[in-house]
Amino acid sequence: MQTPDFENFRPDHFRWELADRVATITLDRPDRKNPLTFESYAELRDTFRALAYAGNVNAVVVTGAGGNFCSGGDVHEIIGPLTTMDMKGLLAFTRMTGDLVKAMRACPQPIIAAVDGICVGAGAIIAMASDLRIGTPAARTAFLFVRVGLAGCDMGACAILPRIIGQGRAAELLYTGRGMSAEEGERWGFFNRLVAPGELLATAHEQALRLVTGPTFAHGITKTMLNQEWSMSIEQAVEAEAQAQAICMQTEDFRRAYRAFLAKDKPVFGGD
Repeated sequence: MQTPDFENFRPDHFRWELADRVATITLDRPDRKNPLTFESYAELRDTFRALAYAGNVNAVVVTGAGGNFCSGGDVHEIIGPLTTMDMKGLLAFTRMTGDLVKAMRACPQPIIAAVDGICVGAGAIIAMASDLRIGTPAARTAFLFVRVGLAGCDMGACAILPRIIGQGRAAELLYTGRGMSAEEGERWGFFNRLVAPGELLATAHEQALRLVTGPTFAHGITKTMLNQEWSMSIEQAVEAEAQAQAICMQTEDFRRAYRAFLAKDKPVFGGD
């Protein structure tokens, strides 16, 4: 497969920046709190799928413009049309949105969600599906599907959210659709940390740069195992990790770290 040219990538439905091997995806419809459309869902899905083949991207930051993260599916451009679709069309849509989460989990790069303001519906799912989440005190997250007459089991929420914040807390949010404050989110483990709004992107990029200067091949293995071990027994997980670690022990980064230790120096990893 041809490696995507992410240096010159110009998406139609969000902003894209690439610097120092860190890609920044910015949802950019600030007048509507950055809602998603059929087209932006699909373009995000395709982008994360292609990132699996990107040699020049080692971490991804996802954020929103204008002081908000994402207000979910656009009421006029998605919700309205969905009320007129037949079952075949509805299932095609829900599978497509689920494919976005699958693509985010399958791409080897760690994904950091930088969340300010409104983070609801599908926006909350994108944050949930990221590997790390940094928020501001103004972040308000809601899995509000029940408030529009739908089930809370959307885009993998019933599988992923309990693993982040616990079964009871996830059940409360998914049954009620109520907002989770930033302080609750940090206390419950949804947010890794909270920072001032003016420090949000800088903090996310600082975290991303720490990751891209590490052993990035090994980071990809870690992400794979974090996802795959959900469905394994302890015995299977221990064996899978033995195999994964043996693979990492064949990398040049492993040898670099050893040489640096002998030289009492800090290793400079190359991702190979």
